[in-house]
Amino acid sequence: MNCFRIAALVITLLKTATGATHVQPRPGACSGVCVNTHDPSIIRRDDGTYFRFSTGGGIAVHTADDLVGPWEYKGSVLPKGTKLKLTDHEMKPWKGAMDVWAPDVHFVDNTYYLYYSAVRNTSFDGHNMAAIGVATSPTMEIGTWKDLSGIGIQSNDNSKYNAIDPNLFEENGNLYMIFGSYETGLFQASMKNSPTAVIPDTYIKLAYQPKNHAIEGATMFKYGRFNYLFFSQGDCCGFDTKERSKIDEYKIKVCRSKPGVVDFRDKNNRRCTDGGGTVVFKSEGDVYGPGGQGVYDDEKYGPVLYYHYVNKTIGYADGQKQFGWNKLDFSSGWPVVKSS
Repeated sequence: MNCFRIAALVITLLKTATGATHVQPRPGACSGVCVNTHDPSIIRRDDGTYFRFSTGGGIAVHTADDLVGPWEYKGSVLPKGTKLKLTDHEMKPWKGAMDVWAPDVHFVDNTYYLYYSAVRNTSFDGHNMAAIGVATSPTMEIGTWKDLSGIGIQSNDNSKYNAIDPNLFEENGNLYMIFGSYETGLFQASMKNSPTAVIPDTYIKLAYQPKNHAIEGATMFKYGRFNYLFFSQGDCCGFDTKERSKIDEYKIKVCRSKPGVVDFRDKNNRRCTDGGGTVVFKSEGDVYGPGGQGVYDDEKYGPVLYYHYVNKTIGYADGQKQFGWNKLDFSSGWPVVKSS
């Protein structure tokens, strides 16, 4: 063995010992229908049935007996669309086609609440005409959902925020709506006693990316002594039409704050409102562009991070987004993705 090979071996061993060659865990197993799962939301019913809701088809619904599946398609939450009406910056009604995105499901006072984004079906053209709506159900079964229309958060081209990607968060008996995408960042609004309407003029900024504003899909999760703000950063979609630079690749990040305090910071103490964010899960190997995430505490697996991603061996199109999930370890005070 010559000196160069010995030196290379020593460097490799040192990298391994210091963790420099850390390999990101792969997504957990998934069987059944695991494709076309954009912006998933997961909830487990008392009878043990898992429900998975996702963007597309009036909010697609899949069920399984376990997170690993087998997942089976059941139907749509809003097969006829939403009753919500959008208006532009001149308060003129939008008369074109609409779509519903990014579901977020919660069980509150014996009722299931599904929050959604109502958007123009041409919303990727840079316009902010959108609103957040809610539907309710006693069981989550197909045909039982009642659309209650908007909760009071709506945006147009004059708005400083984008009214999409809702996430309900409860703290000390108070409810908050987390939302936002691009523009001036991610926000929190106080909800009324009923989880169907926000209190006007209670918006607080949680996070912002000064450089390219590419931040969205916030999820708030309380664990231990902190509230954790998970969010997606980068370009979310159209991977099959445009190659992304490393910095623009979709990824999952996090900041944290003490309960009752809106001062979210990353692991390096950088404020989330000033571009902060610690990477939780990113592109690696055949996993590309993970995001659209949610987090919940599962009875079987403990804290779980779930998301959509592209499997490079399958395809890059939006309709080929896969359902992914991993366990989370908070023992260090920060969420670390583990093998599932």
